[in-house]
Amino acid sequence: MFAALITGKGSLEMVEFPDPSPAANGVVVDIAFCGICGTDIHAYQNGQPYNPAICGHEWTGTLSAVGAEVKGLSDGDRVVVAVAPACGRCAPCRAGQADRCMVSFLSALGREPGSPPHGGFAPRIAVAASRVVKAHAGLSDEQAAQVEPTTVAFHAVRRSGIRLGDIAVVQGAGPIGLGTMQWVKAAGAGVVVVVEPNEQRRSLAAELGAHHCVEPGAAADELVKELTHGLGADIVYECVGRPFAVQSAVDLARRGGSMCLIGLADQDAPISPSSWLIKEIQVSSALAYNHEEFDMVMGMIADGRFRTEPLHSSTVSLGDLDAALADLASGVSTQTKVLVDPRL
Repeated sequence: MFAALITGKGSLEMVEFPDPSPAANGVVVDIAFCGICGTDIHAYQNGQPYNPAICGHEWTGTLSAVGAEVKGLSDGDRVVVAVAPACGRCAPCRAGQADRCMVSFLSALGREPGSPPHGGFAPRIAVAASRVVKAHAGLSDEQAAQVEPTTVAFHAVRRSGIRLGDIAVVQGAGPIGLGTMQWVKAAGAGVVVVVEPNEQRRSLAAELGAHHCVEPGAAADELVKELTHGLGADIVYECVGRPFAVQSAVDLARRGGSMCLIGLADQDAPISPSSWLIKEIQVSSALAYNHEEFDMVMGMIADGRFRTEPLHSSTVSLGDLDAALADLASGVSTQTKVLVDPRL
């Protein structure tokens, strides 16, 4: 069996692995789709060492083998990848902070004991049974493959403290930004502004319900001032994942406003500490998600409160993954969410 691994800058290799078999407490999943994540793209762009266990971590599939000690799962079950539930034993769990469980956190990073030697850019993968959640019966495989990034955005908005009627700005209209925008609307924002340089993505943001879509720079600054009578946004979500965007998010916020950091920049960000102090900016940040949030998200996709279909722009084979990554890393791609189907 061959799995695709990002091994350097602009380098994708097909590496041969033995066909997986489940551990006693594990399962084998036949992959239906695996989404290309922004972290995959960043790794392809910069060539920094990339954990093979998370090279393709947005997958869904069907169980083809179940370990002897696994309860509640059977061959043929449709599942989505998740983080392990809180263990109840680590220091954060014992302190009553199950949402900071180290077992869950390490599983999100693919650093848990027994983590797989590759990710979901493969026909099959063996993982701990705790790492999968049964897919909602109302979801298609294409929808199920987008549950993981949708949960990233859900977790961030849930943590951000947004209030009913807030004027919210979302920087970036990639998959995470467009997901964040939908959750911000669901959370009761009064006005949602999406800031995005790509015209096609601005159009998609408008289709998904953004009240205003604008290019970054002076146009965004003026629009936010106009909408807020010169005050600035109540809350700004940074979903670009580039160093420059951290300060620009604070610049768009009002005094006493909030900034939620979601995009993961791979370099240090230049900021103006005086503006953060003067504005008394409240900062939240979000990495990954909690185990229980997967069921919440699947239910809201199934009942139509969150739309994944417009985000899915194309499906490619494993053989076309290299070209898809190069396109997404170019900075001028017209794609949004690309799914990889290893069966093609």
